Amino acid sequence: MPESAESRWMRWRFNLFPAYRGVGARVTYIAADYREVRVKLPLSWRTRNYVGTIFGGSLYGAVDPMYMIMLIKLLGPDYIVWDKAAAIRFRKPGRSTLFATFKIDGAEVEAIRELAKTGEPLDRVYDVDLVDKDGVVHASIAKTIYIRRKPESL
Repeated sequence: MPESAESRWMRWRFNLFPAYRGVGARVTYIAADYREVRVKLPLSWRTRNYVGTIFGGSLYGAVDPMYMIMLIKLLGPDYIVWDKAAAIRFRKPGRSTLFATFKIDGAEVEAIRELAKTGEPLDRVYDVDLVDKDGVVHASIAKTIYIRRKPESL
């Protein structure tokens, strides 16, 4: 699905936002329906650590806000969505540009809506890998997202 004017504007805002910009990553694509986001993290003077590989903070920072923002957009204003926890596993030093693709399908969105009908909070865990151009995994991240339907929306 191509980008829309709204999702393209969101991509530009991400890439200009100082906290995200400082990580050294770039959002390269946001689907018009917000069900897919792609990120690129190059090895550069901004992301290089003491030993010449991509800094761990840049690896995590590149993927940090994506699932939360995707779910905020997909679920709408009747839901509270927060990052709750994260775990990162460094698998291989990043010596080249790395890429991540985030996807949330319609079945997942409907499952969340169904589970949240009671107003009780729920946690969902989403996994994403940072891979090189050959698909080799350099870092695996698990994001736990807190979701709850707003009480006034029940």
